[in-house]
Amino acid sequence: MADSRRYSNQEPGRSGGGPVVHGFPHLDTVRSAITALYRRLSYDGIRGYATSLAPADAAFGDEEDLHLGAQRVAAAMVRHLHLPEARMIVAFRAMEHAAGIELAAGPEYFIELNDRFRTHRRDIGAALSHEVMHVLLHRLGLEFPGTRDNEILTDTAAAYLGAGWLLLDAFREDAVSSQKLGYLTPEEFGYVLAKRAFVFDEDPSPWFTSPQAYTAYTRGRARALDDTRRPPLAAAGWAGRRRYARERRYATDHPGTRTAPGPDAPYAFENGPQGLRVSFACPTCHQRIRVPVRGRMRARCGLCRTVLDCST
Repeated sequence: MADSRRYSNQEPGRSGGGPVVHGFPHLDTVRSAITALYRRLSYDGIRGYATSLAPADAAFGDEEDLHLGAQRVAAAMVRHLHLPEARMIVAFRAMEHAAGIELAAGPEYFIELNDRFRTHRRDIGAALSHEVMHVLLHRLGLEFPGTRDNEILTDTAAAYLGAGWLLLDAFREDAVSSQKLGYLTPEEFGYVLAKRAFVFDEDPSPWFTSPQAYTAYTRGRARALDDTRRPPLAAAGWAGRRRYARERRYATDHPGTRTAPGPDAPYAFENGPQGLRVSFACPTCHQRIRVPVRGRMRARCGLCRTVLDCST
């Protein structure tokens, strides 16, 4: 790893001088990032992050020395992300962005935090979770093309591997001001945290100190639940099942075709020599699964090992 790269996190305070963006504009990239994590780390590697970073490890008291405290929190991030030989040197300076990191061969990495964090210490852990995640992804050789998508990968990985709940907790918004760290929207952070919660049976909501973070988490969780209720999954709702049956009939009547109901359809039919098959995204890791159309069955994702009840 002889190359040196610099990454900068989003500016603290108002997003671009205006209100914080909400909703799910980056959802496709977020899902691709989750798939990439499973492919690079494997099922067993992901299971190594079953326990989230404890709130106490990121807590920062007003009486604590600024630099020693930042080093302590950074060291906790390093341990949590299984970076045994990485030493983080944290400094503060006036800068446009919230934080930045210089990635080189290591084992020392230099992180710069915005001077604003001198008086907003509760959010130092959030900024560090993003920057230290850059180190892990750098060592794994995992990156997306383009700055925007790569930063979305970093936020997604931080949240999915148990440190990025701090980034959502740093979100605060009222009638006159707002703060958000990272590149995901608050609801997208909630979505990723809910995906993680489903896998590890973990509820991060008691850790949130920001009421707005809790609201964003519940909205993201609702969107994540939708992924588990789409045909051909057996838990799909009545309307989805009815539409699926109609499209299945069409695919049956038109052999030799590949039928997708639309660009955003959660499934696609393939009618070939081996009969009718349906492909769909695993609701856990979003890798595509292809199964024969033969009624009620169970399918197992080869990537994340999730067993799915299907009604094909």
